[in-house]
Amino acid sequence: MFSMLKDVRAGRVLTVGVAAGAALTGLVWLLGQRLQGITLLPDQGASWYYWKLPEPTAWTRASAWLCYAAHQVAFWWLIHRAQTRVRRYTSGLHRLNVTALAVNTGFVVLHLLQTQLFYDGLAQDVSIFSSQGSVILLLVAVLLMENRRRGLFLGRPAPIGQEIVAFARRYHGYLFSWAAVYTFWYHPMENTGGHLVGFLYMFLLLLQGSLFLTRAHTNRWWTLTLELAVAAHGTLVALMNSGPDGSWPMFLFGFLGVFVVTQMHGLGLGRGTRWALGIAYAAGALVVYGLRGDLGGVSAVVRIPAIEYLLVGVLAVLLWLGLRAARLGRSREPARLEQ
Repeated sequence: MFSMLKDVRAGRVLTVGVAAGAALTGLVWLLGQRLQGITLLPDQGASWYYWKLPEPTAWTRASAWLCYAAHQVAFWWLIHRAQTRVRRYTSGLHRLNVTALAVNTGFVVLHLLQTQLFYDGLAQDVSIFSSQGSVILLLVAVLLMENRRRGLFLGRPAPIGQEIVAFARRYHGYLFSWAAVYTFWYHPMENTGGHLVGFLYMFLLLLQGSLFLTRAHTNRWWTLTLELAVAAHGTLVALMNSGPDGSWPMFLFGFLGVFVVTQMHGLGLGRGTRWALGIAYAAGALVVYGLRGDLGGVSAVVRIPAIEYLLVGVLAVLLWLGLRAARLGRSREPARLEQ
């Protein structure tokens, strides 16, 4: 069977995978109808996660944590195996890609069953900000890794050392798989609009992770789509939660601001096209805030880009400190051996 699959282009698998993700999202919606009778506690504010059982049991907790742990370890093992045994990019699928696709599909089905039987995800025991933060960390790491190819500010790279970028590129799979798998198991597979959009995004991230060491994995248009998907997700969730008068423009124009300042400069677009996109972005923000009668509020669109760029700097410093500490540890090792 693998001899047939290895000749299939990863790009074709990517297309089928996106369609499969949409179909799985539809299945989440369908099975979510059976969860309508579950009684939940009243909402208690921004730091409260609404979709968790009022009286969890050892079984509901164990079902989420054990399934998450198994999924995480399996994914990390596949990444390690690929880095130590495969170590080359191809247009087709490696055997490990087929295994990864099967593993992730199996755990998606397992999560569907776990939600139907036990309901609770990891949210019962950890903060909602840990789930949001994991995805933000993923996006920030992408900005750092792509710094030399597309720059950080209008095509100009930030002064981040090559060693730091190389380390992030080599080991980013472990971080990204954690962000995706942790967030995936954080939520029960509910069928609210926000959950459906979020799970579709998680399915796409799991698909991307399954295609490691293939040309599809590094396709710049596909990876940009994954980066921009958070703009659609954040905007739609804000609309669903707070309505048309809520804070959705901050999410829409905040994440699109990162696109204009950074992401579009890695696509090979001409200067005229980039200027047109920048002007359209600024005009769109002014029109939306103007129609809301809150032109002064347009300054809110800089919050998300400012946070992301600040975190790029923080991540770079932390990696630099870690690499420096590792070098110091290696340099002292011979001295200890001589003693």
